[in-house]
Amino acid sequence: MNARALFTAYITIVLREIRRFTRIWPQTLLPPAVTMTLYFIIFGNLIGSRIGEMGGFDYMSFIVPGLIMMAVITSSYANVVSSFFSMKFQRSVEELLVSPVPNWIILAGYVTGGMARGLGIGVIVTLLSLAFTRLQIHNLPMVVVTVFLTSALFAVGGFINALLATKFDDVSIVPTFVLTPLTYLGGVFYSIDLLPDFWQGVSMANPILYMVNGFRFGILGVSDVNPFVSLGMILVFIAVLSFIALKLLARGKGIRH
Repeated sequence: MNARALFTAYITIVLREIRRFTRIWPQTLLPPAVTMTLYFIIFGNLIGSRIGEMGGFDYMSFIVPGLIMMAVITSSYANVVSSFFSMKFQRSVEELLVSPVPNWIILAGYVTGGMARGLGIGVIVTLLSLAFTRLQIHNLPMVVVTVFLTSALFAVGGFINALLATKFDDVSIVPTFVLTPLTYLGGVFYSIDLLPDFWQGVSMANPILYMVNGFRFGILGVSDVNPFVSLGMILVFIAVLSFIALKLLARGKGIRH
């Protein structure tokens, strides 16, 4: 395929994904907005007023970057895993496999679609947060790069989950038993400086900690880890998961029988 045909195939997949989640926006865009609003009210206003400052900022300002990232992570992941697994279940994915579209274009198209939903949710949650606190951008390039790379990483993760899943229950296993615990323990609601040394070391093994703190540094200028280390870790994870996804796709894992 020439460059124009590759671009057409890529854009076709991306537009299909965007149309899919915007068409059912009450299921894809509204729930995260409602959930995050509840977090702002309960954790930010009610509990935060009793906690006071954290990291030199009022508690609401401190948790907003983490909550935005949590929404981006879950939405990017959910979009790809649900969309691609649905195509597997309906066996319409076979049309892609018999076409001359390269595997990397298929992966890039679905990942971009997942990023579109994740970043869209991120914008919605950010706008909602302005009703509760005032955001001051410390480093805009860091904010943009971190959120884009994180949404891409979890979109790739969702693609791998969809390839390996054999039934609908498998789609929810990783978000429920892996993604949610790592997110809550990734410094969204607290600074790891509050933890004993041993648990600080354990927390450093949590990849989401780097993403949350990289984004928090971009917004507030404070972080529990070096922001450049955070970016490096995200890039490494993207490279590893993309390699795995392409290998699985080439083998037809979960698709060819």
